[in-house]
Amino acid sequence: MLPAADARTPGSFARVGGLFVTFEGIDRSGKTTQAARLVKALAGDAIGVREPGGTAVGERVRDLLKDSEVAVSPEAEALLFAAARAELVRGVIRPALEEGCVVVSDRYLDSSLAYQGAARGLGVEEVERVNRFATGGLVPDLTLLLDLDPARASQRGGEEDRFEQEGRGLQEKVAAAYEELVSASPARWRRIDAGRDPDQVHEDVLAAVEAAR
Repeated sequence: MLPAADARTPGSFARVGGLFVTFEGIDRSGKTTQAARLVKALAGDAIGVREPGGTAVGERVRDLLKDSEVAVSPEAEALLFAAARAELVRGVIRPALEEGCVVVSDRYLDSSLAYQGAARGLGVEEVERVNRFATGGLVPDLTLLLDLDPARASQRGGEEDRFEQEGRGLQEKVAAAYEELVSASPARWRRIDAGRDPDQVHEDVLAAVEAAR
């Protein structure tokens, strides 16, 4: 699924000085909660960012992409995510890493590979090529996959955005895409069972991050 030339190992392209940790998973798997808990646990050593968002451009793109009343083509969707990501990397993530911080991101480029590349059918290699340009090749040191069955995720309450309103079919495609991404570069990923109590999930997250530091 991934290009053979992409050696997606911890630290390749990414290690600037700090530690870059990303959370991935289907919608409602608990990424936002666990990312925030990790930042709090690491106290002054970490900053948290979200995708899309984190910059003036990113937040406007977020509002557009999440709006269920706005129709966006898969191609435009992929490019909007990449544009927001470019701003976030240039303005926030790289400077923080250069200062030696732990950067914790609620989603990153793997989300685009899973959602737009695989689930939307645009092609993983094509979406990855755009995002290599957007990020300057910045790859996470550690990616935490919060693993949750789409059937269980759909039972969790909360307001639905445009992606969640597409239903379980999209989430099942995304979950399958993540499996392929993990298989392609297992050294960078840590799978965490997100169907348990949030405290148990948090303990595993902390253990994975401490092992990577």
